[in-house]
Amino acid sequence: MMDYYHYPYPLHPQQPPYPGYQYYYPINRQYPQVDVNVFTKSIKAYRLLMDQGSILLDRLGSGDFDVKLMTAAQQGNQTEVDRLIKTIGLKVPVKTKYTPTGVTFELTTQPDPSSYMSCCTLTVQLKWGK
Repeated sequence: MMDYYHYPYPLHPQQPPYPGYQYYYPINRQYPQVDVNVFTKSIKAYRLLMDQGSILLDRLGSGDFDVKLMTAAQQGNQTEVDRLIKTIGLKVPVKTKYTPTGVTFELTTQPDPSSYMSCCTLTVQLKWGK
């Protein structure tokens, strides 16, 4: 025979499904109006980087420039690699890093006079070995 527990409450209190979890209702916050000036400037600066990146890619794929660049990199001659990249005549600074399997060009915008750092960086990574 089964005993019937006639109280509407359980014998032992139930544990919450997630102990320590409490639901917090969202707080209605007032946010300031967004200012898109810096973002707009960044977009314009990035367009310049993309144009300069296109010039870089066009030059890398023309004539025997690729052979000269890869030869200097294979010999570990960073000075010659930097000199070759400067002959392209880009309007933005370029940092070149390379390994036996690839090369990375990092194009950055000039720092804004009101800021200590540039706003944007375009990184071009190309594979050139196995």
